[in-house]
This record gives sequence, C-alpha cells and structure tokens, in this order.
Amino acid sequence: MRCVLKPVLAVVALLVFFPAAAQEYVTIDMEIEINKPAAEVWEKVGNYCAISEWLRLPCEITSGDGGMGSVRSLLGGRIIEIMVAQTALSYGYTQPEVEGEFYNLYHGFMEAKPMTDSTTKMLYTLTYDVSNLADQAAKDADIERRRGMFTNALRAMKALAEAN
Repeated sequence: MRCVLKPVLAVVALLVFFPAAAQEYVTIDMEIEINKPAAEVWEKVGNYCAISEWLRLPCEITSGDGGMGSVRSLLGGRIIEIMVAQTALSYGYTQPEVEGEFYNLYHGFMEAKPMTDSTTKMLYTLTYDVSNLADQAAKDADIERRRGMFTNALRAMKALAEAN
C-alpha cells in the first residue's frame, strides 16, 4: 500500500504547485444581410476555397473533394483547416494542433441562412482559446483584429453575391 501512496502524493503535489492552465474560450459572432436568395449566395461564396476570393488568401485543397473531411491549405501551407461539418448552405472547420505551438482549438463556422425568398443572412462564427494571451487588453485586441478581418470578409461576400 505504501508504494502506491507515494506516486499518488507526488501527483497531488504537482497539481497543487503547478495547476493546469484554464482554457478561456471566446466566440465571435458576425453577420451581414445579403439581397439574394441563400442558394445563390452559397453558390458564389460557399465553395471551400472561395476564401481566396472573399478573404484574399491563397487556398488549395490538399486532401478531399472540397466536402466533409477535406483539408485546405492557406497561405502556402502556413494555415491548415479541416472541414468538420457541412450542410447544403454551411460548413464548419477546425485548425489542427501544430507541434510545439499553443493549441487554441480554433473553429470557424459559416452559414447562408435564408431570411426570405430573396434575402439571406450570412453568418460567420469563430471560437477559440485565448488563455495564452498575456492580459485582457491582448485578448480584446486579438478578438477585435479577427472581428475586423472577418467583417471585411462578410462585406466582400455580400459584394460578390450581389454582383450581377
């Protein structure tokens, strides 16, 4: 019994002196109204590599056919994203863990939500862990940077979808 107790006490001591870092997940919800039917909007901006048009990032499908389980490479491989959810008018993706870097469990979700027969609400949601950032000011700055980038992407989607 004594041999088992020493390792257990050692683990308890480690947890007391070196507690696990708590994750701090944030969600950024963004949307824009588009004056086109949802199917038309999705046809113009919903392709998995259409991100190259509305976010101006070089994109290549490196695995799959652009549907569930497909992998896209952005910026020449600096960013890798795997599609983990898909419907007729939406998809979700995640970025895998990179060895030696903080893993923020980054997920994105994009949806063309029909509002009427001729209008769509384009939704974009990001969720990720900000616990690695130094303080609340750094967290707020990161959130606003991403919100600005994807709000501009939504504006570009609107322009692309509404163009004749």
